[in-house]
Amino acid sequence: MNEVVGRDDLLLLTLDTLRYDIAVELTAAGRLPNLAAHLPGGTWERRHAPGNFTYASHQAMFAGFLPTPASPGPHPRLFAARFAGSETTAERTFVFDTPDLVSGLAARGYRTVCVGGVGFFNKQGALGGVLPGMFQESHWEPEFSVASPTSFEAQVTRAEKTVAELPARQRLFLFVNASALHQPNWFHLPGATRETGDSRETHAAALEYIDRHVGRLFAAMSSRRRCFAIVCSDHGTAYGDDGYTGHRLGHDCVWTVPYSHFFLEPPA
Repeated sequence: MNEVVGRDDLLLLTLDTLRYDIAVELTAAGRLPNLAAHLPGGTWERRHAPGNFTYASHQAMFAGFLPTPASPGPHPRLFAARFAGSETTAERTFVFDTPDLVSGLAARGYRTVCVGGVGFFNKQGALGGVLPGMFQESHWEPEFSVASPTSFEAQVTRAEKTVAELPARQRLFLFVNASALHQPNWFHLPGATRETGDSRETHAAALEYIDRHVGRLFAAMSSRRRCFAIVCSDHGTAYGDDGYTGHRLGHDCVWTVPYSHFFLEPPA
């Protein structure tokens, strides 16, 4: 990462609330062609989330604690704040001296931009301003929210504008919090209704919706130079699993998340 940082643009795309099992099932069934084309080996990595709801998980990720491989560690991290005794800071870890990765990248000359999605990024109250407040530039509109059936394509349009507005030499760290998977998501499945509500099937339909538009985001982020992309969930969610519904709870379907990182190469 010490070679990547300063050379490449960076993308962190969190697919908010995405369950690991559904991501794996849809990929194996060929229902996520655009995402699968970039996943190493065509598969997701199984990891453990650093938090069981959006705010906690993103606070951890912005401090350098991305989802942890779901096997015994320790596992060296891509990014880490400098502090004594860290067992997961390795020679290839990008170490920053600021309180969080976002300001650490800004100190290295990156333009840091947040395209928010769920309520913790809406800047409509003090709490909703904490996470986007870490960035030099942040964007949120009602069309980006969980209530919008076109949230992700609107977020991608904003990301495309951000890239187009930057000077060619300016490095970019873009963070996108995709809200489409978070409840309510019933409107992504044809024939579903508000009364029938959300389910694993509507969750899956929301992921297919994201896949239909993610190629535009990847194309924008690799249009100027190579981009290092991290695509992951921040936590899962329960749809009646063992009687549980939702997240901010300790069920395996909440703690286990899909993760991948890869390079997006610029056009030849």
